Amino acid sequence: MRFESSINFKKGGTMKLSIKSVLFVGLISIVVIGCKKEDEYGNMTVKMTDAPGDYHEVNVDVQTVQVHHSGNGTWTTLSTQSGIYNLLDLQHNVTALLATGTHIPAGNVSQIRLILGSNNTVMLNDSTIHPLKIPSSEQSGIKINVNANIPPAGNVIVTLDYDADQSVNLEGNGDYIMKPVIKVLSVQ
Repeated sequence: MRFESSINFKKGGTMKLSIKSVLFVGLISIVVIGCKKEDEYGNMTVKMTDAPGDYHEVNVDVQTVQVHHSGNGTWTTLSTQSGIYNLLDLQHNVTALLATGTHIPAGNVSQIRLILGSNNTVMLNDSTIHPLKIPSSEQSGIKINVNANIPPAGNVIVTLDYDADQSVNLEGNGDYIMKPVIKVLSVQ
């Protein structure tokens, strides 16, 4: 059985289209649109390292890594490797993989945000462990300014330097507070 449709043009001409032709044109359109959308995305990976500190351990509970797109003003959650990271294990070019090659819209990323949990601690050199308070890290997160351009179909790796020694502060009441000192070490 063959299905044909006629299209009438104003000047009286008629064009016959078979269903195969219509399906073929539709399939090509979907492939072209699909390729275009794929080209509008790139991948981003986030790593973390640390400079030496005067503590035995500084543990931060990383829950989520997000990036802020300056063009559309939205936050995208990356595929985060949640866990407790001892910053002092991340010295001498050692890095921890916080978020792996997440597929995100191409364009400029202006900020990275680390959402931390409540299991943050500092172990002093005498092996005593103290809770480490990080104000508002569970709600609004720690924001780090970054200027990373995600090219279409490209890959970008951002390495953050979380300076534990400068970040940890002993308060007058004996509490340990973290005021994060984090800089972008590299964007590749």
